[in-house]
Amino acid sequence: VQLQASGGGLVQPGGSLKLSCAASGSSFSIYNLGWYRQAPGKQRELVAVILSGGTTHYEDSVKGRFTISRDNAKNTAYLQMNSLKPEDTAVYCCQAYLGIRSYWGQGTQVTVSS
Repeated sequence: VQLQASGGGLVQPGGSLKLSCAASGSSFSIYNLGWYRQAPGKQRELVAVILSGGTTHYEDSVKGRFTISRDNAKNTAYLQMNSLKPEDTAVYCCQAYLGIRSYWGQGTQVTVSS
């Protein structure tokens, strides 16, 4: 599985962005998918997860603002980010995982600044 993240950019506080994570390869629907972010000088943190069955989990600071989703027909996962804050600034990347298998995409920069 190869993953390609896109959709990052510069946005003002309070704005929105939608990230995409497009996957190549087969059996996309069986993988759990996660979005992570890493800000300068900080450790990478898990932002949101969507399991193969559709269950979602969110890091506390993004609950109510971010929504993770997936379209198995398009082999793509999404992260809709609303009410963005400067502290959301980071490189965001996606992961597909199942058991011991884990695949990462390259990051996409999200900068929230006025």
